[in-house]
Amino acid sequence: MRRKLFAAVLAIAAATGLTAGCGSSDPNVLKVGTEGTYAPFSFQGPDGKLTGYDIEVVQAVADKLGKKVEFVQTPWDAIFAGLESKRFDLVANQVTVNADREQKYSLSQPYTTSDGVIVTRADKAGVATLADLNGKVCAQSSTSNWSKVASGAGCKVEAVEGFVQAIQLLKNGRVDATVNDTLAVGEYTKTTGDTSVKVSAKTGETSHQAFAARKDSTGLTSEINGALDALRTDGTLARISDKYFGTDVSK
Repeated sequence: MRRKLFAAVLAIAAATGLTAGCGSSDPNVLKVGTEGTYAPFSFQGPDGKLTGYDIEVVQAVADKLGKKVEFVQTPWDAIFAGLESKRFDLVANQVTVNADREQKYSLSQPYTTSDGVIVTRADKAGVATLADLNGKVCAQSSTSNWSKVASGAGCKVEAVEGFVQAIQLLKNGRVDATVNDTLAVGEYTKTTGDTSVKVSAKTGETSHQAFAARKDSTGLTSEINGALDALRTDGTLARISDKYFGTDVSK
């Protein structure tokens, strides 16, 4: 009977993902959840290795803390579930600070400041303000802050896994627009030279991005904040920012 009960417990655990890898039990290792598909913040470089602004910033933070980083690539819409289930200790993926996330998670001080923009097809008019999204269809990662901005403006959200897929749906004419970070849109335009899409309007919002940990990880957040202060003082954040954006977005 005990063996059957134990087997049943294991089966339930496996089905619910409770046996999946957890956040690091090694105090010298920081497990970090990130997409790996969101340039220029977190993406695969030509050598197949993770790189990007967020990747370099969190690596610099870990260096200050004397820790090794282990990245766990996770789709954005599953990334907070991964954090809550302790698959990793921290999310480094342009987590926009908002009241809901401040209530649910332990957020670090911001390390990025940026603006939101609305992207449409270059041959389409009619979107000059955020209010013009009312009644239209927007391709968005369903759990992202930009999805809330779009739906709040009255846009019906077509759920996608990330920005690249959103642009593809837009180019195919399946959606009217996508709302995203001006830095991500600028990187896409610069690297692809794609003239079939354009920035039609700004959302009028300035956003701040931070690292996210679990609520029971306030000690870790305090350490990260100390490291970010040191990296800001010694110019490391400005240097990494200039490398990817040509300006300091860490202020």
